[in-house]
Amino acid sequence: MQDQNTQLTLCKKVAATCTCFNLRKASRVVTQLFDEVLQPSGLLVNQFTLLAAISIAGSAPITRLAQELVMDRTTLTRNLKPLERQGLIQIEPGKDQRMRVVSLTAEGYAALEKALPLWEEAQTLVVEQLGQQRWSILLKSLSDTVSTLQKS
Repeated sequence: MQDQNTQLTLCKKVAATCTCFNLRKASRVVTQLFDEVLQPSGLLVNQFTLLAAISIAGSAPITRLAQELVMDRTTLTRNLKPLERQGLIQIEPGKDQRMRVVSLTAEGYAALEKALPLWEEAQTLVVEQLGQQRWSILLKSLSDTVSTLQKS
């Protein structure tokens, strides 16, 4: 069994070097900024990104949408429920009764239309704070990370 000093030293190492710890910390800061700017739309950034992904996909099976978002199907289904209750999306059976297809409703398109200018405002704030070059490098690095680790 480790003594408390050894454990504390290892935890400090985690905080300083852990990829997941630091990505999640950065993600929380960015999420808070986007949530704040998106507040007048009534959407949180998580809801906004789901609506945007559904808009891009058109009517899509939940399984395909989960793959596109790199989420497990259960988590995605749980995250879609509030959007369905608000009338922003509809989830209907597909050709196969086991398949469920999600699509935006007219209210969903309207919510997205209201939120998009606010998203642009938040996005501009992030790019300005980071600087265009750092932002471009970050975006490329994140994309590369998803591609590399998804193959593992």
